[in-house]
Amino acid sequence: MSTIVVVKKAGIACIAADSLTSFGDLRLSSDYDAAHDKILHQGRNYLGIVGSAAHQLVMESIFADKKNKIHFNSRLAIFETFRALHPLLKEKYFLNPKDEEDDPYESTQIDALIASPSGIFGVHSLREVTEYKKFWSIGSGSEYALGAMYAVYDQFSSAADIAAAGVAAGAEFNNASSMPLSSYTVRLKK
Repeated sequence: MSTIVVVKKAGIACIAADSLTSFGDLRLSSDYDAAHDKILHQGRNYLGIVGSAAHQLVMESIFADKKNKIHFNSRLAIFETFRALHPLLKEKYFLNPKDEEDDPYESTQIDALIASPSGIFGVHSLREVTEYKKFWSIGSGSEYALGAMYAVYDQFSSAADIAAAGVAAGAEFNNASSMPLSSYTVRLKK
């Protein structure tokens, strides 16, 4: 799967991710994958997605189409963006929204983290949006990343250094994550 992290500290937001793509037991490292960067750019916003490798290309296509209104400047704006994208994902990209029968809503099948000038956010499969105050992680290496970032958050002054510690821990202890990492920062609005 992946290890993706977001961190907010000292007026900077950082998003970072490992570079391994896996298909069951098959591991496609950055040595073989020409598109190993799991972080997408949309203006001054960054989005990292875990789950199906198809999500990356689908979101690249959505971002490239200027008719799609993408807003990552608040929790509600992110929710409205993903709500508007859901029918598009089903109709144009053939998303299978079935998850569990007792879910109250159709799933987008996407879990993502966002770093934007407005803050750091998580988007989950039922379009739940969470704004984080310090840091968060998603993916199969997330528990290791969370522990590492918790341990160094008060010791490190740089959001990028904290994020790097999180991804490094995920890559060290999770077999579906691997280095090198990609990392991007954005200055937060005051």
